[in-house]
Amino acid sequence: MSELQGSTIPIDLAEEGGLCRQERRDAAANRARILQTAEKLFAEHGVANVNMADIAQAADVGKGTLYRRFTNKAELCLALMDSQMIDFQNGMLARMQQMSRQNMPKMAQLDHFLDALVYFTDAHAPLLCEVQRAGLLQDMEPDGLELPHFWQYMTVSGLLKAAVANAELASSLDIDYLADALLSPLKADLFYYQREARGFSLERISAGIRLLLAGLSHYKDPE
Repeated sequence: MSELQGSTIPIDLAEEGGLCRQERRDAAANRARILQTAEKLFAEHGVANVNMADIAQAADVGKGTLYRRFTNKAELCLALMDSQMIDFQNGMLARMQQMSRQNMPKMAQLDHFLDALVYFTDAHAPLLCEVQRAGLLQDMEPDGLELPHFWQYMTVSGLLKAAVANAELASSLDIDYLADALLSPLKADLFYYQREARGFSLERISAGIRLLLAGLSHYKDPE
């Protein structure tokens, strides 16, 4: 068997490895082009008005290539959200750590988190709705919570528990229930309905959630 000069790798294996690397590069390029094309089409026509055939044609890839990457439109939507969601989580974590170092009250931190979540949800509500309809959020985390609700719930409940520990809230409050109640207006389907059907502004939704928080703050343990 022939060998590359100065190498112990057989030529046929080296060529095979090179082909594999090229195939991986081609696959990555196709995936990136598909996602970029889908994002553009969704922005121009709306998620509901674009189908997989539209995306394949606009991206100049075969339907088989598209479906090998994403079995349906919901999977494609989830991929589009993935990196933005990670960036949002990391950004919020850094901000929370900064606010804690500044000794900001936990309820004020919670207000900041929920306000940021309103605007994040608005940017991704159509994608989230598509993903929810397809049942792709059924991968369950501990305590039976769906992604991405799990990390949102853990953040909100954690801040509420910290507020109780800091005597900002009454210890008798049902934190588990309240965490879900505060996040309910931000579930994608309800949020999308409020924005599109009811015409609620982001400021109105944010103000409503802030009013709920203010009501909780009235409940404190007697001194």
